[in-house]
Amino acid sequence: MVKLGVSLPQFSQFTPGADVAAAARALEEIGYDSLWAFERMLVPEDQSGVHGLYGVPGLAWPDIYRGVADALVTLSTAAAVTERITLASGVLVVPLHVPLRLARELATLDAFSGGRLVAGLGSGWSPDEFAASAPVPLSERGRALDDFLDIAAAVWGPNPVSFSTKRYEVSAADIGPKPAGHIPVLLGASAGADRALRRVVERADGWVASGVTPEQVTATLARLGEMASAAGRTTPISCAVQISVLGVTETSIEPRPPFAASIEQLVADVAAFTEAGADHVYLTLPAGLRDVKELIDRSAELYEGVRAAGI
Repeated sequence: MVKLGVSLPQFSQFTPGADVAAAARALEEIGYDSLWAFERMLVPEDQSGVHGLYGVPGLAWPDIYRGVADALVTLSTAAAVTERITLASGVLVVPLHVPLRLARELATLDAFSGGRLVAGLGSGWSPDEFAASAPVPLSERGRALDDFLDIAAAVWGPNPVSFSTKRYEVSAADIGPKPAGHIPVLLGASAGADRALRRVVERADGWVASGVTPEQVTATLARLGEMASAAGRTTPISCAVQISVLGVTETSIEPRPPFAASIEQLVADVAAFTEAGADHVYLTLPAGLRDVKELIDRSAELYEGVRAAGI
């Protein structure tokens, strides 16, 4: 069966803390495999030119992105009230963080949760977020991600820790706590972006994908397989796919509104991505719902539908 996940309620229509805890408990009890949180620092008022969503000129940012709760605080809250379920980031924008600090935060969360963390990471795209908080310019985001992966490997490994990059250096030091075990790293990459996909092959346990079709997943996994074979990689590359949901309709509507669907249609989406090769699928249900009760009820319907379909 495919691993099935749901995003945590990070949005402004939810009560901070209390709704995250309630949802996390309920989703674990329902039987979900994973809980996900993402990173969004701000929403610029000027969305023209490069300030548009994903850098597309004039493309509006969703209002739901206004006031998104911190991803690591959200995951920590969920960790404190659950026992089994995986805690995953999808994704953290690595260059917005000081690498040693982020590596320690992830290690601490993994240790505190008993080894339940999956680190979904990306390099970012918003010039506004980089200008507001990043220790590196947007033009160096790829190098910053590579530097973090080097630093995290050292920090998560045995003491004494040593590393040296263009900006950061430790000659020999004890750094802890250590993760409870291996932290799986998933890297975001656009379908067809060979440079980013090569980083997945060389540096990560798997690929975390969003904004893709099942056909793109199949093609990209084939490309990753080719790259892995050429690089001599023998370990499998996992694939987690995000299904973006900004609205849940009572009945199936055709043609479907953008990012909206019924539970029946979402079950079909999960089936399609599973058939395409994804081994983990998660849905951003909280973005399209009013409150935590509706989130829990809809999540229960979705889970029952997916498992009843034998997915």
